[in-house]
Amino acid sequence: MIRSLFTAATGMISQQMNIDTIAHNMANVNTTGFKKSRVNFQDLLYETIKPAGSETTAGTTIPEGIQIGHGVRPSSIAKVFSPGSAIQTGNALDMMIEGDGFFQILLPDGTTAYSRDGSFKQDQNGIVQTADGFAMADGITIPTNATLVTVSGDGTVSALVPGNSTPQAVGTIQLARFSNPSGMDASMGRNILLETEASGTAQLGTPGLDGTGTLAQGFLENSNVQVVEEILNMIIAQRAYEANSKVIQTADEMLQTANNVRR
Repeated sequence: MIRSLFTAATGMISQQMNIDTIAHNMANVNTTGFKKSRVNFQDLLYETIKPAGSETTAGTTIPEGIQIGHGVRPSSIAKVFSPGSAIQTGNALDMMIEGDGFFQILLPDGTTAYSRDGSFKQDQNGIVQTADGFAMADGITIPTNATLVTVSGDGTVSALVPGNSTPQAVGTIQLARFSNPSGMDASMGRNILLETEASGTAQLGTPGLDGTGTLAQGFLENSNVQVVEEILNMIIAQRAYEANSKVIQTADEMLQTANNVRR
């Protein structure tokens, strides 16, 4: 009877983490380039009371044994990298990756980070950077007197300056791919992911080649969070939480009944 109390408690704890993850998804429903998370669960160890295949007194073996589980635990929280919807902005430095890949961002300590957020800006010197002031690792610099900036699907950035009749190339954007993007570290926030041993080493490539996505200028990728889906997951998690709490209540009532037994 005591076992059921602790088993049901593991279910409540796991569903609490599930709700926390759903809340994070919902909070970022309008975050550019955000990828939703999903909690994966696994069952805990089993107590074997009678192993399957053990022999009986008659010399035969039993086909099924008796094993009692001890509940559940979250095994991982995985990022889901399905594409988000496209939002047309018309801004020259807004870029969306159509397909696989990440923008390369240079952090102040020299580390290269990665992002699906293509809402870039330029500073007073024309350096293309994120909203937090982190420059693109590709080193793109737009002439401060440029009247037109174009980004082609293959990552070529061109600018038209007064006195020239045709745009001139000012840099090229390369995209990074990972064999296991779900293994990247998202702890920094700011729409930035970091390379880890689990994600594998970044594989750089030209947009549109070798499975790398292409760039779309004037568009941004919205979050891939589906509100209706998250609400449905929230209802399922809530009902599972309530069911586990009901198990604790039932086990407590059974213990109370046993304690009240009199001769």
